Amino acid sequence: MTKVSYYTPEGLKKLKDELDHLRDVERPKASQAIADARDKGDLSENAEYDAAKEAQGLLEMKIAKLEETVANARIIDESQLDTSKVLVLSTVKLKNQANGMQMKYTLVAESEADLKSGKISVTSPIGKGLLGKSVGEVAEIQVPNGTLKFEILEISRD
Repeated sequence: MTKVSYYTPEGLKKLKDELDHLRDVERPKASQAIADARDKGDLSENAEYDAAKEAQGLLEMKIAKLEETVANARIIDESQLDTSKVLVLSTVKLKNQANGMQMKYTLVAESEADLKSGKISVTSPIGKGLLGKSVGEVAEIQVPNGTLKFEILEISRD
């Protein structure tokens, strides 16, 4: 079963750029490292050759995984999204009911998550707990150290 992931146009471009870099820059480097190691003589006792082959195998796995991700990626049409509920690409203003602290998060695809810039993954516990909620609702979210309660104050598309 393939897993469809949703991305912003910028997020998908970033993925494709990374894939192109791996194919066009890193793959030739790995092949060159193998060729250089092979030129050093006996392959049966050549640790440099074994390491280069292993690095190439890991690189090829990474490329295959990225190719699959890009193939199953879908761009989100923000104009079609409902702003009355929390969805992917919603910017949500929350109030922690335990301490009264307010915070603002944007829900994004897993590969675009960056907590420093306020972007959390829709697959994270908080992201999953917020999906489908409306303004005024309280989301009870199970986290490793208990249950958090967040009141949804505002939903927007930035």
